[in-house]
Amino acid sequence: MSPSETFPQQPPDAAASGDTVRVLLADDQPLLLQGIATILDAQPDLAVVGTASSGQEAVEMADRLRPDVICMDIEMPGVDGIEATARVRGAGTAEVIMLTTFNREDYLLRALQAGASGFLLKTASPEQLAEGIRTVAAGEALLAPEVTRSLIRRAVSSGGLSSVPDGASADDLGGRESRAGTVPDPLSDREVEVLRLAARGLSNAEIGAQLFIGAETVKTHMSRVLAKLHLRNRVEAVAYAYQHRIVTPDADPA
Repeated sequence: MSPSETFPQQPPDAAASGDTVRVLLADDQPLLLQGIATILDAQPDLAVVGTASSGQEAVEMADRLRPDVICMDIEMPGVDGIEATARVRGAGTAEVIMLTTFNREDYLLRALQAGASGFLLKTASPEQLAEGIRTVAAGEALLAPEVTRSLIRRAVSSGGLSSVPDGASADDLGGRESRAGTVPDPLSDREVEVLRLAARGLSNAEIGAQLFIGAETVKTHMSRVLAKLHLRNRVEAVAYAYQHRIVTPDADPA
């Protein structure tokens, strides 16, 4: 397989069903691309529609192929993965998972600022990668336990990631006191519960099980949280929760 390749389109009935997640892979290591493509194509609900060997190729192929999710390496020649992510997200072309060898806080923060919905190490298992793609395709953020939660906590405690929307200060949002910190007035009590559990790393299904509501209802609550706080995605919401002490880094795990 060549470093850059377009794969055959899925049959019309598969595409029409809406069940197949179309994936574009971007990495400058051909063997790694081939291995990931093989893993993902073995999944009945995932289809690799193309591979790119640079950030520039990823942007161009995303515009042409319109995948649901791009698995994007960070360190690539020319346009790197973070700049490519910013271009893809700016065009609204696809969701992006950063797939990298490097567990680095600066990479995570830059990726989130560029609009990535997830950050996963290349040491992840095939099952973790496949499930991560499904998670991001469903509109959720991928919070890899060994990376994202700890880095977000460190980042927000040091002021490294600002989640206050559009230049507004925390005081501009108003708020009410809670057990952990100040809760913005626009959020209902149920929305605060959902945000707090999301910040502890729970998926929609896990949050629903704890609150005795359906996963779709959780998704609706999270969408309202994002809209009310003018945040772009679930990862920013998690950062916001720690930054404003709605949940604290030393909170008991779920």
